Amino acid sequence: MALVKPFKAIRPVKDKVSFVASRSYDAYSKKELNATLKFNPFSFLHIINPGFKFDKKVSGSERFTLVHNRYLEFLEDNVLLKDAADSFYIYQVEKNTYSCCGLFAATSVADYRDDVIKKHEDTIQRREKLFANYLKTVEFNAEPVLMTYSDSVAISRIIEEEKNNPPEYHFTTTDKITHRLWIISDKQTVEKLQKEFGKIKDLYIADGHHRSASSDLLASYLEEENPNHTGKEPYNYFMSYLIPESEIRIYEFNRMVQDLNGLTKEEFLIRLDEFFRIENKGNILYKPSQKHHFGMYLDGEFYSLYLRKKVYRFSDVLSKLDTQILFKTVLEPILGINDLRNDKRISYGYGKHNVIKMKDEIDKGNFEVGFSLVPITTDEIKAIANAGQVMPPKSTYIEPKLRSGLTIYEF
Repeated sequence: MALVKPFKAIRPVKDKVSFVASRSYDAYSKKELNATLKFNPFSFLHIINPGFKFDKKVSGSERFTLVHNRYLEFLEDNVLLKDAADSFYIYQVEKNTYSCCGLFAATSVADYRDDVIKKHEDTIQRREKLFANYLKTVEFNAEPVLMTYSDSVAISRIIEEEKNNPPEYHFTTTDKITHRLWIISDKQTVEKLQKEFGKIKDLYIADGHHRSASSDLLASYLEEENPNHTGKEPYNYFMSYLIPESEIRIYEFNRMVQDLNGLTKEEFLIRLDEFFRIENKGNILYKPSQKHHFGMYLDGEFYSLYLRKKVYRFSDVLSKLDTQILFKTVLEPILGINDLRNDKRISYGYGKHNVIKMKDEIDKGNFEVGFSLVPITTDEIKAIANAGQVMPPKSTYIEPKLRSGLTIYEF
């Protein structure tokens, strides 16, 4: 059963929270990033991009040390403060027609190792070590792992009751997303939540596989260095955002390939015909609407590809996944793409408007062919994780995307 703990968060003072909390570093364009760093001295981006202060690009151990120093400065200037009591933190996000509400909490490295916390993606060892070394130097984690669990009426009831109180934070960011955060520090309520989460059999990582793996590696490092290790130290846990699976939103990643691997258009279509019934849709924008159906854009025309199920063999849960089907029938055998993570010939795009962006990129000549898919479901993610299998990279784009610096976990 899942072990979920409250923790003493380091978080922005109330009047500066909207200035501190930032999107993921990679979500900013270069121009937007520079403007934020120049005009917002409270942005968490100053901590994770410490070279800006010296007008210098820094990397490696030098960057890690400077990140730690900037973090200390935010504490010294009282931009960030540490809570006095162990707490859970309810966090609600609202944008357009989408709203979700979950809980910031500390989750267990032991649960990760024992497969109570389940994974569906592979991680790259080099990135695990890099981030573990980063965490060891900076001594905090500001980016929670997004996890999901089966909906619980009891947990939802506790959270809804707490939301009747005024939130600690209530602000709207420039991307028109409204954020609210409530603090649960009452011991009785904390214990009730822990008891209910103790009834949850499994937690599923939705986003943050490398952060989880790096936290596990960090715990191993620090355990080896600590002769008085008890298993209760803060490094035995890592910060997560726990959200019921009904409130997760999953979008597809489309695929674009730079060339046809030496084939002509006609030869390529003939090779596709082995596994798919192909229909030319002309210049009509086409997106698939069912599992095992794919959209394709090639040479100014859209195509629908319907899998020939009598030809393709379903052998396990992974083989039924559309991203795996496309890999095994097209990308690997026909287009010669064996390494989906590192092959420079393939690129990925996400979101409901990506078919238009994919068309534009191909029309510009940046890519030769593109494929669109339907989103993977939560049930498919759970089935893959329960089977101990992993999805091809870029199988899911999952929301919510969480802010950095809203709650911070110290080791």
